Amino acid sequence: MQNLSSTPEHILRRLEWTVIRRLDGLLQGDYRTLMRGAGLDLADLREYQHGDDVRHIDWNVTARLQSPYVREYTEDREVAAWFLLDLSASVDFGSSEVRKRAIAADFVALIARLMTRHGNRVGAILYGTGVDEMIPARAGRRHVLHLMQRILTRPEITSEGETRLLDLLLAGANFLGRRSTVFIVSDFISIPGWEQTLGQLARRHEVTAVRLSDPLESDMPDLGMLTLEDAETGEQILIDTHDMQFRSRLSELAAEREAALRQSLAAAGVDTLELSTDDDLLEAVLRFTDLRKRRARSAGGSLAPHLHSVSMVSA
Repeated sequence: MQNLSSTPEHILRRLEWTVIRRLDGLLQGDYRTLMRGAGLDLADLREYQHGDDVRHIDWNVTARLQSPYVREYTEDREVAAWFLLDLSASVDFGSSEVRKRAIAADFVALIARLMTRHGNRVGAILYGTGVDEMIPARAGRRHVLHLMQRILTRPEITSEGETRLLDLLLAGANFLGRRSTVFIVSDFISIPGWEQTLGQLARRHEVTAVRLSDPLESDMPDLGMLTLEDAETGEQILIDTHDMQFRSRLSELAAEREAALRQSLAAAGVDTLELSTDDDLLEAVLRFTDLRKRRARSAGGSLAPHLHSVSMVSA
């Protein structure tokens, strides 16, 4: 049974009072910066100019006219947002009172409520040990509460097995038709092989990778002898955290994984938001809007996609 303070209604009211009300003043209604229109209508064709986004080149017209042409679009007012949610075993980890699943729920609730307040629709595809639930995109506060309920009431994963993020991305690629805003909410602890599909998804949709993390995953303190268990496989190992060289080697491995992940996300051409268990959600969303503003200003500055990484944090 859910604790009263952890019910969807209580969480949403807390976010509305502590984050959304303050955002109303800080953003001054500039939600277009926070969430750009995802439905695009072709407005015009014009000759390519230096700095144009190569993804907007119309190759058929270019071939006919023997000169590069780009498509110009206008954005629909209605935005459809989809959350591809990784709720596998590793997402239930947290070194303090807050788990990664809780910060994922807060993030989804906040963004979903910001969007539905302006008449936009939100939906979700959920992954546990596999892709097992799809919540259709709808508008309204009641729908946000329903989405939160489905996230918060899912049982913890007890069966062993590694996450296949590829399956979640393929589900999104196959299901989502019209261009949408897509948030991939995951800790990206997964079997490799998802990188190419993420890039394909980003070429069709406006994709943001929201990476869940916990400080203990990158910095192991001196806690003496510990038994650690891999949440994905169930494998256990006894470690001595008194050993400074051991802790240093763990930090090096974490840094290597971090660098490899950032490189993969950059190659896919997606924005990356770091959502940690130990910081502030309001500050995170403000950094998100700053990311959108910087991205809008630099959209025509290069033919190559850029990775913009900012810190996303939880309340």
